[in-house]
Amino acid sequence: MSRQVSAAHAEEERRVLGLKPVLAPVHRTYGTHPHQVYDMWPGEDADAPVVVLLHGGYWRYDRMHLTPFAAYLGANGLSVVLPGFRRSGGAGGYPETFDDIALALDTIPDGRPYVLAGHCSGGHLALWAAARGLLPEDAPWHGTRPPSAVLALAPITDLAACARERLSDDAAHQLLGGADRLAALLPLVDPVTLLRDTGSTGVPTVVLHGEVDEELPHEQFTGYTAVHRDAELVTLPGTGHYTLIEPGSGASRAVVGELGRLARRIRP
Repeated sequence: MSRQVSAAHAEEERRVLGLKPVLAPVHRTYGTHPHQVYDMWPGEDADAPVVVLLHGGYWRYDRMHLTPFAAYLGANGLSVVLPGFRRSGGAGGYPETFDDIALALDTIPDGRPYVLAGHCSGGHLALWAAARGLLPEDAPWHGTRPPSAVLALAPITDLAACARERLSDDAAHQLLGGADRLAALLPLVDPVTLLRDTGSTGVPTVVLHGEVDEELPHEQFTGYTAVHRDAELVTLPGTGHYTLIEPGSGASRAVVGELGRLARRIRP
């Protein structure tokens, strides 16, 4: 099911997603599959904060729409990594998408502190990655090297609600391989479910969203911070879903500011 949105939201989506992709100066691999690659915009300063950026698109679409924003962050003093990964509807979905995110984050930072950021479904993957330490020790993605901090931009946080509302034509069911698998997989892949016993990932976390976001129900944002006692909720007045990743917008400047603030908190 598609949500009913205003003409302004539809124009914003067309404008931002229609931006011309930007070629990264560095392109590398983190695994052997053709989708296990990443683009990088290294900071001019060798000590520039590292940001790993996970793209959205309801787990279906590739990273090209986020390259203008990644380049913009790189031009604002950050060292930016934009990984590709296997996606729903192709080579990915459960479990491959999660395999790739775990592998990328265990490999690319190479021990350096970093802020993990993600937009929409990329925000879901970022929050999930921060919660890998809450997985059972015998779970395939249990991890002990979480990101140093997380900035989730208008994230999907609650897969059960995403499925219930049938967002983006049942994107959550497609990710997990069908409605019949949802209940069994939530304890492994859902940020809200993973938090319910502990109430915190232990990772500094900011959820930032626009006040007039029409893409997602705002309970996706407020519900997560109600469960994660250490997460901070930031609401940008007059801001939609896509202007968060529109280079040069007021919202994108706020994102740069939040990334800088988180980077200063984790600086060794």
